[in-house]
Amino acid sequence: MIVVRDGDERARHGPCVVTIGVFDGLHRGHQRVIEQVVALARELDALATVVTFEPHPALVLDHDRAPRQLGTLDQRVEGLARLGVDIVRVITFSDEVARESASAFVQRVLVDELGAVVVVVGEDFRFGHDRLGDVALLRREGERHHFDVRPAVIFGDGQRWSSTSVRQSLASGDVARAAVVLGRPFTLRGVVVRGDQRGGDLGFPTANVSVAAHQMLPELGVYAGAVRLEDGQWLPAAISVGTRPQFYENGEVLVEVHVVGYAGDLYGSTLDVAFLGRLRAEMTFPDVDALIAQMESDVLESVAIFENFSPEASILLG
Repeated sequence: MIVVRDGDERARHGPCVVTIGVFDGLHRGHQRVIEQVVALARELDALATVVTFEPHPALVLDHDRAPRQLGTLDQRVEGLARLGVDIVRVITFSDEVARESASAFVQRVLVDELGAVVVVVGEDFRFGHDRLGDVALLRREGERHHFDVRPAVIFGDGQRWSSTSVRQSLASGDVARAAVVLGRPFTLRGVVVRGDQRGGDLGFPTANVSVAAHQMLPELGVYAGAVRLEDGQWLPAAISVGTRPQFYENGEVLVEVHVVGYAGDLYGSTLDVAFLGRLRAEMTFPDVDALIAQMESDVLESVAIFENFSPEASILLG
């Protein structure tokens, strides 16, 4: 698979079967659309192509009201590769792109760059300046430029899978429900940075995982999870998403991960942190000994939950 960005000479391709969207979280609805695209591309001897945007258009158009993101661009691209996509065209979304008319976008990207023969989109698809482009316009452009427009099938198990439903599940701490919609556990990716080392002092060293400012996090609490190290190894983990109320009255929200059975130095490493189950809410304890006893219990429960998952299983590939 190749990733094509603005100005890349490899942007000239064709014929392509194309779908367009942010695909934040790459949930099961997205996966079904991609499966359609790949199947059609193989049938037509074309290239399965995804046009996506970075940053999320909402961050440019209405930053303060933009939804929290479910993953990084790298995670999205890796997921698309696993689904069999041949080309990912990443468009840098900017004010200039936002002002581009729907017809101009079709000409520039779908026709001139990709040589689209089929475009697969949902019936509610909107694009172009002020979102004036719709499926009807896309079909008219298709007749003009000789590409077909096919409806995307994005329903499953009697309900619509959506990024919004994933966010709602995470906001309530229901990582199990989020995993159902995603088709895998919700997985954060971030770099390990230095913290105040309180976990180590308590006998449970933790990796302080820094995530992007607009990253969606589960509800504050303690979770069982799995961590993928840079060498690809998955290990069990107890994860805290919280403010550490035992020690701070108004602490910042941190993602702290105790990787069970790991004794090396993780500073500067990029980790994937998969949430397998919620253990409890954030709590304060009468003393440090009571906190340590609870942490011991959290770790044991996390390991037990992890052991029900195979590190090689696709469910952990977030």
